[in-house]
Amino acid sequence: MQPDIAFSCPVSEYLLVLEPIEHLCDEIMRVKKYFGDTYDCISSVAGKPNITLVRFQQYDMMEPRFLHRLQLIAAEQSSFLVELHDFGSFPSHTIFLNITTQSQIIELVKSIRPIQHLLKMGKELKPHFITEPYICIARKLLPWQYEKGWLELSHTHFSGRFLADHFLLLRKREGEKKYELVRKFKLLNRKISTIQGELFT
Repeated sequence: MQPDIAFSCPVSEYLLVLEPIEHLCDEIMRVKKYFGDTYDCISSVAGKPNITLVRFQQYDMMEPRFLHRLQLIAAEQSSFLVELHDFGSFPSHTIFLNITTQSQIIELVKSIRPIQHLLKMGKELKPHFITEPYICIARKLLPWQYEKGWLELSHTHFSGRFLADHFLLLRKREGEKKYELVRKFKLLNRKISTIQGELFT
């Protein structure tokens, strides 16, 4: 890739995420809205609930290459159950929903690591692979928001579960404020043959 071409190519921010099923998303959004209204935290309501797997920046021109590889990776993965139980926090700025079934999410993240060379723009802009999955309720909290909010949610019960049978690629282009859906990748539990002639059968 010629440096002048790379420099002129648009860059986007990407997220690979798991999304809870619709009714569970609605329940989580009610919690986020309550938190936002109660603790004057507008950002709590922004964005649908999800579990981030990988976060990265890349030139738009690279998208077809990593889309193809993500499709192959997803096809080999099995669906699995995700269970949520109560709340956790990162003092003193973030409150989230705990995920009690983390091992298969972490394994899914590991399966994406072999293509990290396609997900990074350079040595200083490497992809971020999540090692502690969670569902964010509110982040970048002011001290009083965190202290009062955590005092309440640490004593609040929440439980839910969903079958993770796909992940999503979201993209935010330069100058845009919201992520848009690029593609949905189904987890098919299908072992892909290494024989090239069979890849398309």
